[in-house]
Amino acid sequence: MSQAPAWTGGSFGERGRCVLAPNADMMTLDGTNTWVLREPGARRSVVIDPGPPDAAHLDAVAEAAGEVGVVLLTHHHLDHAEAAREFAERVGCGVRALDPEWRLGSEGLAGGDVVDVDGLEVRVVATPGHTADSLSFVLPAESAVLTGDTVLGRGTTVVAHPDGQLGAYLGSLDRLHALAQEQGLTRIWPGHGPVLDDALGTLEHYRAHRRDRLAQVEAAKASLRDEALDEDALPRRVVEVVYADVDPVLWGAAELSVRAQLAYLAR
Repeated sequence: MSQAPAWTGGSFGERGRCVLAPNADMMTLDGTNTWVLREPGARRSVVIDPGPPDAAHLDAVAEAAGEVGVVLLTHHHLDHAEAAREFAERVGCGVRALDPEWRLGSEGLAGGDVVDVDGLEVRVVATPGHTADSLSFVLPAESAVLTGDTVLGRGTTVVAHPDGQLGAYLGSLDRLHALAQEQGLTRIWPGHGPVLDDALGTLEHYRAHRRDRLAQVEAAKASLRDEALDEDALPRRVVEVVYADVDPVLWGAAELSVRAQLAYLAR
């Protein structure tokens, strides 16, 4: 079976360009997707998630972006946000984020906001779960939603407990699914990995995967009852049972999601 071509970013639709950061690893897949959005013929662009403070990457983003109206952040994790202030100061614009700590300038960002830069309309959707401050951005003119780490281009995301919460994450998947149905969104432009052209199918897969994993965690917890594990030891043992077929290098991340699932089951 032939492998899918390597993801390298590129241009999508009439308004989107992905500049791939050189920070590939087990968690970031091919690297962080920095998105540059611009209305056709417009002077200024919007930059989403400048990524890590890598000079060559920031040079490439600046070249693609030209004059920048604003930097938006999907969430605070360093692979997305660490270079935001540096980049914004370089190009002379503000940084808008849900978390005040990551803002540059007086404007924040929250679900329900609409960002308009030279005719480019970006609608902000609150999608907590991966982190408490996770946001997604709907680009109506492209029938696309930029999901940060809420939905990835390959695999599934980590619910980064305790900041991330499973109940909130399930609600965010439902919210995105409803938006995709109501607004005819067909494309997902993620924070890592390739673009996806079946938004509804992807979101349905994500919801089913979470339900299946939750059932597996609940069954594993019941099977381990005789071991009398305390709340610190139980999550790792559940990982060993549920994620037995997953590379142990990823067990640390899996444990965050398991902790989130156990907290959800204990409500």
